[in-house]
Amino acid sequence: MLVDTDQGPILVDTGLGLHDFIRPSPMVRFFRWDFGVGRDPGCTAVKQLARMGLDPIAVQHIVLTHLHFDHAGGLPDFPHAKVHVHRREYEAMHRPRSWLALAYDRADFAHGPSWVTYDHAGELWLELDAIRLPFDPEMYLIPLFGHTAGHCGVAIRTSEGWVFQCADALPTNADFELTPDWLNRLVIGAHVKKLELWAPRHPEVRLLAGHMWEAFFDSETPGGRSSS
Repeated sequence: MLVDTDQGPILVDTGLGLHDFIRPSPMVRFFRWDFGVGRDPGCTAVKQLARMGLDPIAVQHIVLTHLHFDHAGGLPDFPHAKVHVHRREYEAMHRPRSWLALAYDRADFAHGPSWVTYDHAGELWLELDAIRLPFDPEMYLIPLFGHTAGHCGVAIRTSEGWVFQCADALPTNADFELTPDWLNRLVIGAHVKKLELWAPRHPEVRLLAGHMWEAFFDSETPGGRSSS
């Protein structure tokens, strides 16, 4: 996601980076088929920005939901950017303790990013614990620990309401019925049912997951709207 803010364009997660196509790690090669990853580096954020006429140097800040390779792989393409992430996630990357930690790729952080870490949630955003980020429009880190130790969603105010990028706290397409509860608890975490009950109370919020089929944005759906 690219967000226009008072501090310039901000990326929320990066997706895969150029190095994932030039020198793919074993993890990237393993998941290439499952994630539908092609072999064209043109899909990376840095290449997409160039096609939009935006100099990548303009991206001075990156907000990460978590540090798995498919969300943070593009960090080396923006070595100048400050990287905003929950402290627990930063620490989990350095001291991995679960099998899901296999998805941390050291190559994503080898350039020594300028980290900005956050800790205790001091506010509420629509009933959820929240950490206000230092940008305008309003942006919040929403702790959704489970998929990783410091996994967070990111809430962004828009002219039409809110976008809530829940990343890997929700199944693909933010479809609450896509996967069974036992699998959600094992891989995603314990927030799926909680968010399923929360969402109807907040119709002004558009829920997104970290993995969305392109068709989701091409037609009217219960959770989306037509692309423009």
